[in-house]
Amino acid sequence: MPNTFHRVGNGPHPVLVLHGWFGDARAFEPIEAWLSQDVFSYVFMDYRGYGGMKEVGGEYTIDEIAADTLALADALGFHRFSLIGHSMGGMAIEKVAARAPERVRALIPVAPVPCGGIVLNAEARALFDGAADRQHHRMTIIARSTGNRLPASWVEWKAAYSAAHSSKKAFAGYLRAWSDTDFNDEILGQHPVKVLVGKHDPTFNLKLMEETYLQRYPLATVEVLENAGHYPMNETPLALVTAIERFLLDVVKER
Repeated sequence: MPNTFHRVGNGPHPVLVLHGWFGDARAFEPIEAWLSQDVFSYVFMDYRGYGGMKEVGGEYTIDEIAADTLALADALGFHRFSLIGHSMGGMAIEKVAARAPERVRALIPVAPVPCGGIVLNAEARALFDGAADRQHHRMTIIARSTGNRLPASWVEWKAAYSAAHSSKKAFAGYLRAWSDTDFNDEILGQHPVKVLVGKHDPTFNLKLMEETYLQRYPLATVEVLENAGHYPMNETPLALVTAIERFLLDVVKER
């Protein structure tokens, strides 16, 4: 059985959308109403241990996410498709493209973790390690990743949502997946890539993308979204839709 998902649109260009560590298949809900449903078919997938798959166990690895994504594409009859991935999902879409390069049209990593993982100092590691069991750890991470500039009520909601829609075991497992995984040597670099980052994201920012994606993908460009941090789908949903579909429409014209 493929992973749980929901679909927005029935257009001829399939787009598989992968969520981040604090999300699930509904993480992009603020942008869904504004997507071009006659041009694209957006499919939002849950990982094992998240959303509709919360009670489903797994290895909780980037390889597993990639395999499940390709299995879902097969089940839906999508031979070729584009990919959007937020944060941890940004790393996962790179793995999908590395495993099945001929099937991928384009990549849109949003505030992504690069394919080489991310180095966490001891203080940050302790904060992230504690997030599976401690709500205030989740809130601290979310607040910091959005520049400590958003309403406390939203930060609290985001942390509570993530706790309610993921299992503790999966949440802890995926931390190791996105922070400690490195498959830089598998990257082919042949796909068009549009990296989208928030101006107020202190870690997954323009500098990091210039040092990673722009070095690995000759066809990559980076766009900085004003007034956004690590969660542009919540912070600036219309700007995010505009950036995504402007790029995808150019891909349609060129490929």
